[in-house]
Amino acid sequence: MAHHTIQVPRIQVRRAILLVGFTIGAVALGRFGDVGTTRMPPAQPVQVLDLRIEDRAGGAVALADARDGHLVATVQPGEDGFLRATLRVMAQARLREGLSRDPPFRLTRWDNGTLSLDDLASGRRINLEAFGATNAAAFARLLEQGRGAT
Repeated sequence: MAHHTIQVPRIQVRRAILLVGFTIGAVALGRFGDVGTTRMPPAQPVQVLDLRIEDRAGGAVALADARDGHLVATVQPGEDGFLRATLRVMAQARLREGLSRDPPFRLTRWDNGTLSLDDLASGRRINLEAFGATNAAAFARLLEQGRGAT
């Protein structure tokens, strides 16, 4: 069996090493020197509603403002499926982790126009726009209803 050796010209090897070195240098400069990078300022909350959730007879769910106890909304069975499912998933996660049911859920409208729902017991956050504008609107209504209740 004959061995075949392929000769790679030294200039090609040098160019490849230079290209790899340049690439690593450019990435390092951008990463550590903030050259060529953009950053968004952190969003600031513009409206916050802390919600307490209570199960009612017949399967209804009452949503109350945690600050003063005013009823914000009552969601009947078969209504607002996304809202009910989201709150149920977050409440069940608390139970699985053995966390208290007492801390409210925090609904926040941010200055960049987004909405989030935070579980103050577990630290979980759901960015509601990720589920579409219609689903986020169900929670946006709660912010408006909560504003009218106080």
